Amino acid sequence: MTTESNEPFSTDPTGIPVGVVGLGLMGCSIVTCLLMAGHPVVAVAPIPSDLETAEPRVHEHLQKSFAEELCPERPDVYLNNLTITADYGLLQEARLVIECTLEDLAIKKQVYQKIEAAVSPQTVITSNTSAIPISVLQQQTTHPERFLGLHWAEPSHTTRFLEIICGDASDHRFAEWLYQLSHHWGKEPTLVRKDIRGFITNRLMYALYREAFYLVENGYATIDDVDRACRNNAGYWMTLVGIFRWMDLTGVPAYHAVMKDLFPTLNTSTEVPKLIDNLVQNGGKGVQNAHGFYDYTPEEAVLWRETFEEFSYEIRRLALKYPVDVVKKKVAARKKSDDPAP
Repeated sequence: MTTESNEPFSTDPTGIPVGVVGLGLMGCSIVTCLLMAGHPVVAVAPIPSDLETAEPRVHEHLQKSFAEELCPERPDVYLNNLTITADYGLLQEARLVIECTLEDLAIKKQVYQKIEAAVSPQTVITSNTSAIPISVLQQQTTHPERFLGLHWAEPSHTTRFLEIICGDASDHRFAEWLYQLSHHWGKEPTLVRKDIRGFITNRLMYALYREAFYLVENGYATIDDVDRACRNNAGYWMTLVGIFRWMDLTGVPAYHAVMKDLFPTLNTSTEVPKLIDNLVQNGGKGVQNAHGFYDYTPEEAVLWRETFEEFSYEIRRLALKYPVDVVKKKVAARKKSDDPAP
């Protein structure tokens, strides 16, 4: 990776200008995350209306993050490093560009052409797509080797989640650089070394979604029953461990025994479930328009959005007490305390 910097693989955010293209809800939270890490950010709004809404959204995120002690400075300090524009030409100095536009291949191709016309051939370009394989998106670019996926979770400035995805043509050096850099963003990243549709998290979660619809549509449980089961089982332990560590903790042979009988009974339909299809056909968007799997008054819909935001900060505080290397740190601390004084 060659740049104008004397440190081509530097991971000091203050010296790495970043561009974000697409300033919807997730684009704005990604911008917030990058600003809090110290990056200078140029945020490009392909949709004109986002030019008016982006800064208030980012300011609100920064204000809340300061109040919750996620960042040490008040919003104005970070906003001094932010440029919001419709001009792709201002991406010229960016060493990393994150595309965060609609999941439409034709739209993304147009966006990549505009990005590549503005940036250096060495600038790393990434997509926040969750639906289109990175290898497919690479085919829309002039320099596919510098193109990767960065799959964020909302709200991006509070979650520890990030997937870094290599496409078939990606130079893995760029993936390793992003992996190291993303630790400055407060992430515990996952490196997806081979491209696969849906990456890791979506493949796991959509298998869960499919079985949830099957249970409801066939009368085994209500929507509320399924949600309650998820909250009080997987939701109880997943912030601390993933599925393989969970099996280690609770006895691997038991899972082996259950799999033999249970796997053949699980739903494997490839059709979109009628429950969600009917909802979408009738205009349902969830709390966004107070019409979802649950019934909401307009007030309840707003309060659910606010409660989710409150929860994201609270669960972050708890999760940070239990990082991925928590046990290794405990082992090291015990060894240190056991060592005889010199």
